[in-house]
Amino acid sequence: MNRRSAARHQFPSLWQAFLAQGRVIFALIMREIHTRYGRENIGFLWVIGEPILFCAGVAIVWTAIRPSYEHGVQMTAMVVTGYVPLTMWRHTMGRAVKAYEVNSSLLFHQLVTPLDIILARTILEVVGTILAGAIVLGGAVGFGYMKAPADWGLVYGGMGFITFFCVGFSLVIAALTELSDLLEKAMGIISYLSIPWTGTFFMIDWMPAHYRWILEDTSPMANSIEMIRAGVFGLDVVPHYSIFFLFVSCMLLLIIGLYMTKRIRPYIKLS
Repeated sequence: MNRRSAARHQFPSLWQAFLAQGRVIFALIMREIHTRYGRENIGFLWVIGEPILFCAGVAIVWTAIRPSYEHGVQMTAMVVTGYVPLTMWRHTMGRAVKAYEVNSSLLFHQLVTPLDIILARTILEVVGTILAGAIVLGGAVGFGYMKAPADWGLVYGGMGFITFFCVGFSLVIAALTELSDLLEKAMGIISYLSIPWTGTFFMIDWMPAHYRWILEDTSPMANSIEMIRAGVFGLDVVPHYSIFFLFVSCMLLLIIGLYMTKRIRPYIKLS
């Protein structure tokens, strides 16, 4: 074996390293599923079943107690398009809290990094919520409680930005809660108080004009949900969202999260 072949064998290419970390993340996802849901009853199907119960339950209650239409749009569609992204955000955030501490034993494995741990947890929640949302949406359309989306491209784009935001937000929260026990305890309260900031149950156009900037210029969640609703309702609504703001804010959040994740390992208490 010559020197070049020996070096190639010792130092894998970027693609080989990428595939290796992909296998690590997949293994962590499977471990998370087995640890969380076990092998009894429906097992891993709870990854989808749990978000379905949240999303469908809220949609059914709101459909039962509210008028069929408000501001000219179907109330069931409003709830589905808002609560599915909210569920994704809250679930990914909840699984990010103290994620490193509860999985610290995994870091004894050379190939496992803090980034792998948080990505595995986040991907599991994102995939489960998206599948659950698709089932709830299909059911609502099938039973006639909402119309099929007018523009699927905007729906996919909005969900893509929601996922982008959730990944970056999870990275930041995982690092911050590892550094602060107080923040860990406060995250439940913060998530509830932040619901108006997400624009889950109303559209920005329904707000007084001089307050709209609060969500338009500060909330990636609200912008993403507006994009989804623009795809679902079409010309029936006046959406307020900026693709430029969404891309810049989500990218900035991701960069900050990756930096914090890179620096967090010395602060993780290994058990």
